[in-house]
Amino acid sequence: MSVTLGEEIMLLSLDDESGAAKDREAAGWAVAGGIVLELALAGRLAVAEGRLEVADRTPTGTGLLDERLGLIDAWAAKKSRAPKVTDWLTKDHGRAVGATIESLRARGLVSEEQRKVLGLFPVRRYPEADGAPERELRERLASVVLRGADPDDRTAGLIALIHAAKLHRLAFPEVPAREVTPRMEKIADGRWAGDEVRTAIRTMQAAMVAVTVLTTVTVIG
Repeated sequence: MSVTLGEEIMLLSLDDESGAAKDREAAGWAVAGGIVLELALAGRLAVAEGRLEVADRTPTGTGLLDERLGLIDAWAAKKSRAPKVTDWLTKDHGRAVGATIESLRARGLVSEEQRKVLGLFPVRRYPEADGAPERELRERLASVVLRGADPDDRTAGLIALIHAAKLHRLAFPEVPAREVTPRMEKIADGRWAGDEVRTAIRTMQAAMVAVTVLTTVTVIG
């Protein structure tokens, strides 16, 4: 399978040379949201009215997605009703980032380096190893957002997540957010898409707004 939505967001976040993550907190939420949306678009999850449930347990054939599908299935089975999307994102976003980076490393798209901050504290960084997928991704985003091309379902979902998490700077580092926000908002609205796709995108967008606002309030408080 091609690079997943969560992996695409992670590629946008990771600095190509240093391998450090930019906008790490918001990007982490978006990565977890991207995995859920990818599973919804693949028909494995039903996502509507702020809740999710497993609709099809058939493996997708992509390790990152299938692992998350199994975890969601086991977690949701313990609930008396379909759980909230925001509850899953809150539970999984940290682990989802680690799993997504490992998937990128296994694909050969990033490499792993161990460094020490201030010569004392060991950290891992993930610089770019194969830049082709990210170049294709940025060209696809530019084509849709800057040049007005019609998006496919996955690209529209990706743009909706980026917009909801306020990651405009990661996708378009040289373009002021005010110049891309109206177009991204129109795409995220999803009026061009079918009912199921539109519902999934809107539900995930609402969940992303909710968790990122909650995070901001918690940090400020």
